[in-house]
Amino acid sequence: GAASVVVGHPLDTIKTRLQAGQGYGNTLSCVLTVYRNESVAGFFKGMSFPLASIAVYSSVVFGVFSNTQRLLSQLRHGDPAREPVLVDVALASTVAGFISVGIGNPVELVKIRLQMQTQPYIEGNVKLKPTVPGFPVYRGPIHCFRTVLQKEGITGIYRGVGAMLLRDVPGYCLYFIPYTFFCAWFTPDGCISPSASSIWLAGGVAGAISWGTATPMDVVKSRLQADGVYLNKYKGTLDCILQSYQNEGLKVFFRGIAVNAVRGFPMSSAMFLGYELSLKAMKRDQTETNP
Repeated sequence: GAASVVVGHPLDTIKTRLQAGQGYGNTLSCVLTVYRNESVAGFFKGMSFPLASIAVYSSVVFGVFSNTQRLLSQLRHGDPAREPVLVDVALASTVAGFISVGIGNPVELVKIRLQMQTQPYIEGNVKLKPTVPGFPVYRGPIHCFRTVLQKEGITGIYRGVGAMLLRDVPGYCLYFIPYTFFCAWFTPDGCISPSASSIWLAGGVAGAISWGTATPMDVVKSRLQADGVYLNKYKGTLDCILQSYQNEGLKVFFRGIAVNAVRGFPMSSAMFLGYELSLKAMKRDQTETNP
């Protein structure tokens, strides 16, 4: 989990700026602007909180997914170790998606607020005192979390939860199902378990598919969670969708899709490879047998 955050966070910052910021144009322009104004450190803004919490988040997501699979195999076939069918993988992915939002939404909100807090906000006739755009609002992740909680309550911490559910539930289905399929496809017949290269490639392809298709709701989620640094512009998920469409057209929901897909490959490769190799290391005393 930690490896995926370090690998993916610079592109995540670019993706968030493209989706919720203003005046960047395209991906290259965004990269150059961030580097020019904030140096290399600008690409890693808001990383500490996801990095600190990713262990719990990843453990819960992968734990819920694998244990739900085992439970379904036990109920369906009487053998928890039996290879799950596609329906079981889809159901386990859906459950993991629901559970992940409860943990991940506050982390995502803090990360996005920290990534977006130095952005210029162009809006006519808006009083922004005492907060001035272009200057940091939050001193760090803990201060950000505490400030949002004090000013907006629990609903503020879970701002954008509806959009995140619409992103993550189908997103995890398109994460674990392709991974399971490609992992089996890339593994030669007769092999006991997939090789590291098979895991890396299957995880990367699954991540690119999942993040690419999740982009429209990711845009909505990013805008809702960035909203509130200087003012509240959106009333909710539907209002954000309607305002974004009316002001910028259908193309707005595909902002950052290339960055999302490219970022999804190394992030998911690192995630799945770390997960599978960690499991193998912890099970090294167990002898694998070819069925």
